[in-house]
Amino acid sequence: MPLFEIETRAHIVIANAEDEAEARAVLAEYYPTEDAIRISKRPRNLWVISKAALGITPEGIDPCNIARDCLAKASGDKVHAIRLYMQETGTDLERAKKIIESNMMIGW
Repeated sequence: MPLFEIETRAHIVIANAEDEAEARAVLAEYYPTEDAIRISKRPRNLWVISKAALGITPEGIDPCNIARDCLAKASGDKVHAIRLYMQETGTDLERAKKIIESNMMIGW
């Protein structure tokens, strides 16, 4: 099943859908208050996010494992997970937000 990239004002949602109409239906189901600004069919059934583009660089620790632990402890609550990540790593708010959100996108 193809992947669709659905951009809203607040999110970029990646969804499996047969066509654009089904992609819009997925958005409506999970984010009913969001309107699609742009919907693009991805050329492949793969989605890759560069950690470097998000500002995540290796520093001797794996931010993904720590972020996933924080997300699990926070039961998926993004704001709480960001706070936990900041406490555990001493990183700033912007970096913690990028790391937690990128892990949420890849399905922690």
